[in-house]
Amino acid sequence: MRARVTLLSRPGCHLCDDARVVIADVCTELGEEFEEVDVTSSSNLLSQYGEQIPVTFVDGTQHDFWRVDPARLRAALRR
Repeated sequence: MRARVTLLSRPGCHLCDDARVVIADVCTELGEEFEEVDVTSSSNLLSQYGEQIPVTFVDGTQHDFWRVDPARLRAALRR
């Protein structure tokens, strides 16, 4: 099963830690998978998203940045 949710993060980011918890909770609740990608592993990702992290993608489309709203994420995953 391919992950529907991708979290772009970086080490030491407290907002990323918060987002990870929300995403994990919602994905567990709905039986979905998520993957996490460290933006510092790619200079392209770092330059494109470094100021917005954490960034959340649902089904390959940017969904949120900085904060993850659980109700909004649930709604996107139920579509």
